This record gives sequence, structure tokens and C-alpha cells, in this order.
Amino acid sequence: MLQAMITELDLQKDYLHDTALQSVYLGGGTPSLLRQEELNRLFEKIHALFEVAADAEICLEANPDDLTEAYLEELAEGPINRLSIGIQSFFAEDLAFMNRAHDAEQALRCIPLAQAAGFYNLTVDLIYGVQALSDERWKSNLQRVFDFGVPHISSYCLTVEPGTALDHFVRKKKVQPVNEMQSARQFEILMEEMAAHGYDHYEISNFAKPGHYARHNANYWLGVPYLGIGPSAHSFNGESRQWNIAHNAKYLKALQNGQPAFEREELSPAERYNEYVMTSIRTIWGCRLDKLEALGGDFARYFQQQAAPFMKDAKIQEADGVFSLTRAGKLLADKIAMELFWVA
Repeated sequence: MLQAMITELDLQKDYLHDTALQSVYLGGGTPSLLRQEELNRLFEKIHALFEVAADAEICLEANPDDLTEAYLEELAEGPINRLSIGIQSFFAEDLAFMNRAHDAEQALRCIPLAQAAGFYNLTVDLIYGVQALSDERWKSNLQRVFDFGVPHISSYCLTVEPGTALDHFVRKKKVQPVNEMQSARQFEILMEEMAAHGYDHYEISNFAKPGHYARHNANYWLGVPYLGIGPSAHSFNGESRQWNIAHNAKYLKALQNGQPAFEREELSPAERYNEYVMTSIRTIWGCRLDKLEALGGDFARYFQQQAAPFMKDAKIQEADGVFSLTRAGKLLADKIAMELFWVA
């Protein structure tokens, strides 16, 4: 797999048109299974093919059970300068319900271990809306992160994906479906607690202390081109998007034959409008009228027409030609985005 990804880097070296890389993000599966010598092979190829900015954010997604003292010391000797840790919860019951590999003790231990190894630029993932997660336990999860001094938090509502074990248990009525009222209430608690502790709510699911916004995430929502390498990886250059085959064996076979393993879609003006609206309306930077006008056609007028009911209901606000969600609107972000989409 590693060699296939290195081959893909060679094949895709011109995709970003010699732009200096501001961010390198290793995520998707479980990249914390890689040893430092394996990571070094990837980064040797990246540096051979691309200019990497001196202050580039180089982030590794990691499971708490992988972050041993020895592994963290190994990582600290390499190029990784940020860790994204999938905590999800500090409570054993929640972790068991979500079928996580780590336990509550590992969740508690990994953050101070990472900090002791010199990783202070951290983000952790937390999930709310879990069946047995009371509001008090949710506040306790948040307080743990505050106490550790973690500067960035990504937090998501539990969702039931088709075909998963959780989906099976819900359909068999062994587990209650996600309670929308509980999820909304805990999202409001999340916003309140984050604001009280000095975090900016810069995207629906992301909160950061000033100066600690995730560069990788922010660039995605700001429409900066990116290249994805590996099975299922997505790429975007502003005019088209492409996605790699998700099947590992087929991906490997294609790359072993020196062939790219992706499908590409050229974006129509309407799709570029929808892409911009979908990503921008979720953020602190909002949806800019001048960018909509630059797309040509009737997009700016259409957006204002579709946004008008939500502005009347105080779900969308506007300042100097920038439209963004109010706190009430953030509870309905996906619904609002869909109403703003151009439908042919």
C-alpha cells in the first residue's frame, strides 16, 4: 500500500501546479499504525516532488491506543507537528457502544503523553448524541479537554451509517435511534461551553483557540485546491473533483500497473456554485456575494432570494456582503445549505 501511494504521488505530481504545500494531512484509515521509517518514505517522496512551506501544518490522525510513550517519542523525531486524536469520549460505556478499540484509561492518558513528547498543537474528536450520554457527562467530556489545554476540538453528532453494526442494531430495535432533541441540546451545550472557554466556532463542527485553526480544514472550506492520495481519497482543483477507488485490492492493482485509480467530474457553473455555498456557509468566513457574482449567471440573485426567508427568521445574517449562519441557524446548517443549492 505504501509503495502504491508513493507511485500515485509520482503520477499526480503536477495536479497542484507547483503550489507550495501549506498542509499535509495523514488521515482516512489509521495512519498511526505507520512507523516513523514508513512515514519517512512518504515524506521523502513528498519533498522530492513538491515544495513544502517551512511552516506547513503536518498532521497525523491517531487512535489513543496507538499513542504510547515510545511511539510519540518516535514521531517527535520526524516531520509531524500536529496530532488529531480520536478520543470520542472519556467514558467506558460510550466507547463500548461505539465499538472503539481504545478504553477510557487510554483516552485519558494519551493527551498528556503527547504533550510530554512536545505535541502541543493538538486537536481531539468528541461525539455527542450517544444514547447513554447525559448532558452532565457531555459537559464532563468537554471539561476534560479544557483541563488538558487542548487548543482545537472537532465535535460531531452521532450518525447511523447504512450497513454498519449500529444500523443493524437500530433496525433490530436492540438500540434506540438517535434522539434529535438530545443531539440538538448537546450541540447547544457545546457552543455555549466553547464560547465560555475562549474557542472560536469557525466551522459547524470545529472550534479553536485564536491562532489554532486547522489549516488543512480551513483550506478545504475556503476552496483551496488539494490532492488526496490513497484508496477513497478525494482531490479538488476548483474546476473539477476526483475520487480514488475505495477497493484496496483494485487500487493496488491499478497503481502496480502504473495507472491512476480515480474517477473525475468536471464541475458545471451550477456545481461550482453549490460547492462554494456548501463549504462557505458552514464557516466563520461565510458566503461572499462578490464570489457569487464572479461565478456569473444568476447565482448571486438566486442566493439572496433563497436566503431571504432564513434572514427573516434570524437563521442567516449579512454584513458587508458576507452571509453567515446565526447561532440558531447553525442548528439547521445542512437543511439551510440544501435550500440554498441551485436545483436545475
